[in-house]
Amino acid sequence: MAEVSYFTKDGLEKLKEELQRLKTTGRADISKAIAEARDKGDLSENAEYDAAKEAQGLHEAKIAQMQETLANARLLDESKLDVSKVLALSIVKIKNLKNGATMSYQLVSESEADMKSGKISVASPIAKGLLGKKVGETTEITVPAGKIEFEILEISR
Repeated sequence: MAEVSYFTKDGLEKLKEELQRLKTTGRADISKAIAEARDKGDLSENAEYDAAKEAQGLHEAKIAQMQETLANARLLDESKLDVSKVLALSIVKIKNLKNGATMSYQLVSESEADMKSGKISVASPIAKGLLGKKVGETTEITVPAGKIEFEILEISR
């Protein structure tokens, strides 16, 4: 059974747009590349044709994977999120107890994660360590650099 993914409205729209782009212009570009390679002669020794066919296979696999993600996607109503504890889509302000640094993250689905905009995947070590915690609680999270203790300062949506 496929894994359910939770999305914001924007995230779900971006997924649908990307899938549509892959199905239309993406497929057209690959068909064009195959046709150009086919025009170059003997297919048994045509590396360009083989590469284009392989690209087509990878492209179709990506489309199938995105369709499965979309089929198992659930839209979360951000206005109804419980802010008493950390959940998917929560915006969490945390403090690193070792160095005093504070940071804010929004916990989002894997496909919406974007570190530059402060969105981390719910599957990441930090998010997993924060899920279910309440304001004022501390949690020790194992990250690639070692163990870090965080205090939850604020939870919002």
